[in-house]
Amino acid sequence: MHRRNDYDSVMGSFVTEDNNYAHLSPRLSVTDAEPDRNLALELVRATEAAAIASSPWVGFGDKNAADGAAVDAMRGLLSTVNFNGVVVIGEGEKDEAPMLFNGEQVGNGSGAECDVAVDPIDGTRLTALGLNNALSVLAVADRGSMFDPSAVFYMEKLVTGPEAADLVDLRLPVKQNLHLIAKAKGKKISQITVTLLDRPRHAGLIEEIRAAGARTKLLMDGDVAGAIAATREGTGVDALMGIGGTPEGIVTACAIKAMGGVIQGRLWPTDDDEKQKAIDAGHELGRVLTTNDLVTSDNCYFAATGITDGDLLRGVRYKNGRIHTQSIVTRAKSGTIRFVDGEHQQDKWEAYTR
Repeated sequence: MHRRNDYDSVMGSFVTEDNNYAHLSPRLSVTDAEPDRNLALELVRATEAAAIASSPWVGFGDKNAADGAAVDAMRGLLSTVNFNGVVVIGEGEKDEAPMLFNGEQVGNGSGAECDVAVDPIDGTRLTALGLNNALSVLAVADRGSMFDPSAVFYMEKLVTGPEAADLVDLRLPVKQNLHLIAKAKGKKISQITVTLLDRPRHAGLIEEIRAAGARTKLLMDGDVAGAIAATREGTGVDALMGIGGTPEGIVTACAIKAMGGVIQGRLWPTDDDEKQKAIDAGHELGRVLTTNDLVTSDNCYFAATGITDGDLLRGVRYKNGRIHTQSIVTRAKSGTIRFVDGEHQQDKWEAYTR
């Protein structure tokens, strides 16, 4: 006699007969042409390696040395991963950055074809100065699914968590969006905190936020960490606003696909030449880009490891011959978010030290 049990959950449907077979919902399954579920933990290995490699340079004032160490480590680990990746968001064009440049092939060349976004250090200046919120970041999605940011480097952004995701609109006044976020979260406007980059271009925005009755939390660099913190409970951040990098917005979108919440962006050309490049590339200036515009596929992954302590993750720590790391890794297709605490033997990482 066959015993049959059906389980329905947010993770999909499992059907077991005689405890011998388990079938994953087709919604969560993968084919040979798609990134495998195991890719998530492989990506964490790459961000861990980059974070550990850069950690000896924290506070030493040399951001180029820190970045070079992180790039070498991430590149080496990615070469062992079973996928056929192309860097679409990297360190620049080949002539400007010899490692992890735009268009570079990464992975071992087998498996699924993927777009790859890399930022071995999101916050090189933070790392060099020993300040909070430096991360090593990596995102992967189906080939052709990431927005091409090459025409315009900056975008205006609005990020918030799932409570207000369907309410906010980048085209609305700042004050109105803040009141919508406060109402959705059941908070007073004075309890809302908005994080944004500390830049002269944001002087007016900072005034608007404070005039609306909300608080500001200024970032020296690293708006990926700030954006993700805006989607998470317990970080003390309710929203991210302001103008930041378009590549960082796409990386953030990969994370938000799994975490919930929303990122909205609007391209922000810095001059007439960049504006013309955007038009020539077919971009509609003024259009609000949503999470799904920035990354069209739900089959995407995001991984980040803390280099220095921050709102989202703890930084690299050394104790009793062990290196301790904290990472986050997400898979959008299943909505899975994992926090990974790693312990690594210090002598195994001597190749990445100064």
